[in-house]
Amino acid sequence: MTFAAVVLAAGHATRFGSDKLSAPLDGEPLLFHAIRAARAAPVSRVIVVARPGLDVGTWPDAPPVEVLRLDSPALAESLKTGMAAAGGADGAFVFLGDMPAVPHGEAARLARLLGTAYAALPRHSGRPGHPVLLSARAFADIATLTGDEGAGRLLRTRGDVVFDDCPDPAIHFDVDRPEDLARLAGRKRPGGS
Repeated sequence: MTFAAVVLAAGHATRFGSDKLSAPLDGEPLLFHAIRAARAAPVSRVIVVARPGLDVGTWPDAPPVEVLRLDSPALAESLKTGMAAAGGADGAFVFLGDMPAVPHGEAARLARLLGTAYAALPRHSGRPGHPVLLSARAFADIATLTGDEGAGRLLRTRGDVVFDDCPDPAIHFDVDRPEDLARLAGRKRPGGS
C-alpha cells in the first residue's frame, strides 16, 4: 500500500494569541516537529496545507514535502485540500501542525492495522487521537465536510474503524495556549524532536 501524510497548518491559532505554529519549541518552529513526525510515517510524500506566509522549512531527502497554500481557517477546507492532493494514494495520515509530540512509531502501527478498514486511529485511555489514517475510501466522504468540522463525527458513525491502543498520551496533546508550549519545552520527544 502507498500512503501520503497530510499536515494541517492553515488555522489562525486565535486561542494562542500569536502565530503558534511559528512559536519556538526547542530551537525550531512548532510546526517543524509535526512535519518531522509526518516524515517518520511510512509515506511516499508529505503534503503540508499551510496558510500563506507560514514558514514550513526546507526538507531535503525522502519523503518529499510539498506545500499547498490555503487562505481559510476552516478545518474542513484544510482537510479537503489535503485529501484531494493525496488522491491516488491507498490512504492518508492526518497530522495536526500543533501536535509536536506525536509518537513517531504510531503511524507505522496504524498502517499495519488498517487492512480493509475505513480508518485506523490511535487510542489512549479510551479516547482516539492523532495521527488518523484514512483509507482511500474515506476521501470522497471527507470532501463533503464543511466549516470547522474535522473527520471525527464521520469516523464515530462508522463500524469499520480500527484502533491501536497506544500507551502514549501524546496522541492527545495539542498546543492551544502558550502555557501548553512551555510544558513541552525541553522534554524528550519522539525522533529527537
